[in-house]
This record gives sequence, structure tokens and C-alpha cells, in this order.
Amino acid sequence: MINIVTPMRTLVLHFLVLVSIAEAQVPRFAIHELATDLKGGYQVVVADVNGDGKPDLIALASGIPDLVWFENPTWKRHVLGAGFNRMINCAFEVVDGKPFVVLAHEFNNEASKSIGIVSVLIPDGDPTLPWKAREIDRIPTSHRIRAFKLDGKTVFLNTPLTAGDARPPDYRGHVPIVYYRPGAWKRELISTEEEGVLHGVWIEGPDSFLTASFVGIHRYAFTKKGWIRTELTPGDPSPWPKSGSSDVAVGGGLVAAIEPWHGSQVVVYDSAGKRRQIIDSSMTDGHTIQVADLNANHHTQIIAGYRGAGGGLNLYDRVKGEWLRTVLDPKTPTAACVVADLNKDGRLDLACVGATSFKWYENLGGPDNGTPRQ
Repeated sequence: MINIVTPMRTLVLHFLVLVSIAEAQVPRFAIHELATDLKGGYQVVVADVNGDGKPDLIALASGIPDLVWFENPTWKRHVLGAGFNRMINCAFEVVDGKPFVVLAHEFNNEASKSIGIVSVLIPDGDPTLPWKAREIDRIPTSHRIRAFKLDGKTVFLNTPLTAGDARPPDYRGHVPIVYYRPGAWKRELISTEEEGVLHGVWIEGPDSFLTASFVGIHRYAFTKKGWIRTELTPGDPSPWPKSGSSDVAVGGGLVAAIEPWHGSQVVVYDSAGKRRQIIDSSMTDGHTIQVADLNANHHTQIIAGYRGAGGGLNLYDRVKGEWLRTVLDPKTPTAACVVADLNKDGRLDLACVGATSFKWYENLGGPDNGTPRQ
């Protein structure tokens, strides 16, 4: 069972499980709905916005003008930035003691209609009051914004969805991948080798990230010779524009992907991008994927969400070599999830957003209390 926690009452939801919970080691979750009015909910970011040492949550929704955040542990709602149109992604980082948010807005997935503004937000005193915003760049379809370490320094990555002159349905063209250094905020080019729709980005660690696009999953690594791009897998072998990958996550010795773009497939590869295995093909408009050891027992699970056909959130657990699915939330359109220990109890939680809903899935531990499988 999953507990559904609302401000008015506590409900109990019976959910579909394709195997016994004890066998699959699926944790119990208390579901806390933090907001129901985030029209176009698209991204969640874990960030200590007020600097008190607790992980807060930024919830970005494309259909509202305010970038909002929820303060841990009360989950009080604040406005981080106001007056934006069609926000699509942001990243938070503290650099030399100063917090920054880099935000992509004025987005449209048709390049000819996308302004693609990138702005930096900086607090003006009290971090619970709206931050000051300044435009730093314009690239059509600016889409994924991520912070990562490049040569020991924090930078902000910007991967547009398509080339500036791309047109549906094929979206032919090369996509620029750029980054910004805090302070200078000048565009610096990494590559224009990606093609078609570049939908997914995964930060592997310092100097390395993965992209998921129509031409598959690629690793970008910064070396003494500059940026090196390496194919991990071509992804779905179907003809363009149904080829490649849409979203990617890495952990526990595996690579997990949603394929193709906004696709129905949850796909697993080994760490080298080999041995492609489709473990689910039932999703509609798949849009987010994560990997995590939810029971803290060195056993990796996959979390995937989709937006179509009423939406949903699934968990996949490997039992005796087979991937088995548990439906964690059967009717909530899910555009994005993050994994983090939000209440500092030693268990990884989920926070997900989609449509108008924003939820914290509090990990209460497995029925077997997280003991390793025999």
C-alpha cells in the first residue's frame, strides 16, 4: 500500500503490483501533494535556496509566470522569480558563497517561434523574496539547464531541444551545446554534433555528461585535448524521427533510457551501452527516468514517469534477472522527478511534477526494512 497524505485527510490507495512487494523489495511511500495548481509542471530541482542546510524544492511550471520553491520542512511556498513566460528548465548552484539560478524561458518546440531566453537570478537580500533576474543569452529552444564542474569550476550547461532552423516532424539540423561561467555569463560552445531532437541530459560527474537525442546516447568528456564525444549507444534502431533516445539516467552499473523521443519504452543497457533490453513498452509520452538504490541495500531500481493517457509513475525492480514493474502512482501525469533524501532519514525520496500536480513521495522503507535479498 501507498499512503496518500493531503492537508485535509489521509487516504490509502491500493496500487497495481505485478509481483509481491516482499519479493521486489518495493519501499512503501507516503505521498504528500505539495501543490495542485502548477499548470504545465515540467521540472523539479533540489536546492538549498535559503542556505539553512535543508534540501528545498524548486518546481518549474511552463504555464504560470512565477518560478516557485517550497521550503523544507514545512514546504511553505515562495516565489523565486516572477513575470516569466513559458519557462522550461533551470539550475541552482552556490558559487563562491553566492547562490545563482540560471533559467531558460520563452520556449517553444518550434524553433521559428522560440526566443529561447536564458536569464540568471540572484537574491536581493532575503532569499524568500523574489530574486533579481538578468538576461544573459538567447538561443532558440534553449531547453535543458544543468550545473556541473568543468575543470574544477562550476558552469551552467544549456542544451537546446533542436537546431535553430529545425522544422517538425523531422527536426533536421545540428544542435548547439553551450555553457556559461558565473560572473562572465558569456556563451561558450562545446559542440554542434548532436542532431534532431536533443531531449535528455545526465551529468555523470566532473567534466562529463551524457546526451540523449535522435542519434542516440553520447558521452561528452572534457580532456586536455578539449571536448571528446563518444557514442554510448545509437538507441532505438527505428528510422528517423523515431530513432535514438529521449531521456537517460546512469547508476548501479546500468544505463536506463526512455526511447524514442517521448516514447513508450523503458530500456536498460549495461554500463558500456551494450545489451539493449526493453523492460516496458506500455508508457505514453514517457518523459522522466531515474535510477536509485531506494532501500540502501546496493540494489538499483529504475523510476520512470509518463504524461500521456492519464499519466503515471512506475518503479522497476530486478528480481532473479527479470525486471518487474510496480505502479507507484497510476493517474498523475509525470513530467519530471528527482531523487533525494528530503527529510534526512537516510532513505531516498522522490519528488515529481506534471500537469498541475507537485508531489513528494516520502520513502518509508521496504516491507523487509531494506534487508538484502537472499
